[in-house]
This record gives sequence, structure tokens and C-alpha cells, in this order.
Amino acid sequence: MASNKEKQFDPMKTLHEIEEKFEMFQILNEEGEIVNEQANPNLSDEDLVELMSRMVYTRILDQRSISLNRQGRLGFYAPTAGQEASQLASHFACEKEDFILPGYRDVPQIVWHGLPLWQAFLFSRGHFMGNQIPEGVNVFPPQIIIGAQFIQAAGVALGMQKRGKKSIAITYTGDGGSSQGDFYEGINFAGAFRVPAVFIVQNNQYAISTPRELQTAAKTIAQKGIAAGLPSIVVDGMDPLAVYVATKDARDRAVKGEGPSLIETVCYRYGPHTMAGDDPTRYRTSETDSEWEKKDPLVRFRKYLEGKGIWSEEKEAEVIERAKEEIKDAIKKADAAPKQKVTDLINIMYEENPYNLDEQLAYYTEKESK
Repeated sequence: MASNKEKQFDPMKTLHEIEEKFEMFQILNEEGEIVNEQANPNLSDEDLVELMSRMVYTRILDQRSISLNRQGRLGFYAPTAGQEASQLASHFACEKEDFILPGYRDVPQIVWHGLPLWQAFLFSRGHFMGNQIPEGVNVFPPQIIIGAQFIQAAGVALGMQKRGKKSIAITYTGDGGSSQGDFYEGINFAGAFRVPAVFIVQNNQYAISTPRELQTAAKTIAQKGIAAGLPSIVVDGMDPLAVYVATKDARDRAVKGEGPSLIETVCYRYGPHTMAGDDPTRYRTSETDSEWEKKDPLVRFRKYLEGKGIWSEEKEAEVIERAKEEIKDAIKKADAAPKQKVTDLINIMYEENPYNLDEQLAYYTEKESK
């Protein structure tokens, strides 16, 4: 006979039942083999090659950005290697009219969405021209405040909903960002108003040096979305096909008026948290790094495309050379930008300056003229 506890009251059983429902969604395994044919998006060869090209280009951009940072030619920089599938395959499922609200590691998505690379370099340097988004490029500047972009995305998506737009707001944070109040407020607001938003948590295992298991008692980050009424999923973030399918499905439902979704992409950053002094060897082991290197999104996608006969060393070399040349041109253009002045910042802050800024403007105008 079942006990009264089993019959009437077992909250731990409910918790475990919910946790067990979150299995990782995967299409392409580490060997570049399709393991979920039913979910395969069957992208055209042209699309597959384009996605791979963007991932290779972005890996080179990451390598060059790290080098430029060490040379003192870039300012703030958060490495992206290891997260190319999570970032670029999710963006590949978006349309031009969608709005991207990035975190500080999500520069690749906004560059591929149309932000000129030279402006992305100026953003890294803290130059105001890096935040002057060109007309028709639907991106926000990368958010430095952890998780704040989730609230912003909810608001942008609400505006789209009220205007009857068939587009979405898509935003990104890391596993650490999911511990912020803004994360909860953003998804709760979005769920309550059923706005067309897609929230992506890139679970790269560490919030700076804090490991995922110390970040939250929840078995998955995705299950937090369920509490806010959002369809939520855990995806192999090193598998570009799985990330693409999950994002496209979320976008399709959002533009139909079915509300927001949350996607947890399980991935890894191969480099430090940022180039501002973080040393990952102090909190990660070489064994952990090696294990994740076997899951490299570029390696598995390369194997898959080579197996289809649509990718080669020669094609990859062409992408690498193009990336190097375009990066070199972009940094030259960034170098040629006018030196930032205090008066520039004052002049672009308000349409009409309050009296105290007018006083400061007069002071700095005289000072800069000397």
C-alpha cells in the first residue's frame, strides 16, 4: 500500500519529474554524424557552406581580436572561441528585420547582422562612434550590465507586438546572467504579455570563475523558463544544426503570436572570460579543456560538410584569408576615426542640453581649442 506521503504530498518527486524532462537536443554528434534525422533542417548546401564560413571567419576574428588587444589596439574584449555554433547558428535562424540585443560577448552576431566591423572595434575602444548604429541595422550596442538586455528585449518585443510587426527581439546572456534579477523580470514580463522574443542563455560552464554547479541549484537553466510560462529547451550548443532548429522553431512560434521562448545552449568558451586579466587555468583543469575541445563546433561541422563533399581545406583557406584582409582593413579604418573629445560626448547626449551641460560644454570647448 502506498504511503500517505506518496499519495498526497511529495514535492521532491515533482521536482525530479520536471528535471528529467529536460533532455539535451542534438542533431549532429561530435563525429559530425547526424543522430536525429527527423529533426535535421535539411538546409541547402549553399546555406550550410555560408554558416560554416561565418563560423570560420568568426574564429579568425576572435584570434585577431585577442592579438590586437594584447598589442593595446583594442580595449575591452570577451573571447568567443567555442561558442560559434551557439552564436552564429542562432543568428542564422533570424531575419534582417529582427532586433538583436547582445551581451558583451555577442559582437559576432551584430557584425553578421550588419554592424560594420570597424565600428565593432571602436566599441571595444570605448569610442562613441562604435555605438552609432547605421540606419536599418537592427541591433543594440553590446550590453555591459549583466542580464539587463533581457529586460530591454522584452520591451523591444512588446513594441513590435503593438506595431503588428512580424519580427522578434532576440537576446543573449551567459549562465551567470541567469542569476540576475533582470533575467527573471525580463522573461516574466515577456511571458505575461506573450511578446515575440527569444531568450538565449549560453551556458559556457563558467561565470568568470564561478562554475555552473555553484551558480544555481536548478539542474538546468532552461527549467527556469518554464516557471515564467515560456516553452524552454536545452540544446547542444556545440551543434550548429540543433541550435539553428531550436531558434527557428522559437522564432516561427513568436511571429505567429505564440509568445516567447527560452533556449539554453550548452557550450564552452575556450579562452578567458575577458582579456582584462582573467586566468582560466586558475579554475579550469587541462582535462576539462581537452574534453570540450573534442566537441569543437568547427571540427564537427567541418567533418559533416566534408562528408557531404561541400567543404575542403582550400575553401576554408579562402575564408581565412578573406577574414584576415577584412579585419586588417577594418582596424585601419578604426585607427583613422577622429580622436574622441569631451565636447563630442556632450553634443550627442541630449537633443537640448540642460544648463549644467551647457556650462561644461563651454568649458571644454575652450579647453580643447588651446
